[in-house]
Amino acid sequence: MMTRRNAWMSLLAVGVSELYAARPGHAAQSDSNREVVHTDAEWKKLLTPAQYAVLRKAGTEPPFSSPLDKEKRTGVFSCAGCDQHLFSSKAKFESGTGWPSFYEPLSKGVVDERNDFTLGMKRTEVLCHRCGGHLGHVFDDGPKPTGLRYCMNGLALKFAASSA
Repeated sequence: MMTRRNAWMSLLAVGVSELYAARPGHAAQSDSNREVVHTDAEWKKLLTPAQYAVLRKAGTEPPFSSPLDKEKRTGVFSCAGCDQHLFSSKAKFESGTGWPSFYEPLSKGVVDERNDFTLGMKRTEVLCHRCGGHLGHVFDDGPKPTGLRYCMNGLALKFAASSA
């Protein structure tokens, strides 16, 4: 259901992000402790330009642009950069924001969170633990049982349907 707040956030995101725009000077968290590490040139070869802008430069895709927002099949959502399994379809819900949303990751160990003070507000950025790729943000306005909304960029994810 599209609420007034969700509509406002969607419009704000479009105006600020301007179609996959990356935040200047921001790169995905690089850390020698990551399991998957590539040079910038290697990431550019492995990812599409839009995926690179989101995963490695913390860009935001336009709301309602990802087919994964409407994905309803049973399966697992993984990092588009390194294939780390991140979210189960069982935790996915319709947030009305225009981005795939989940109330919890598969486990706490698959994502990292850090403070993000860009755009003049405090948010919590969500990164893939395995490769450090920017996935999106987590907010405290989600459904039960966690009350959280992991608002993810569809470009940062891959979906694999399962038969079970």
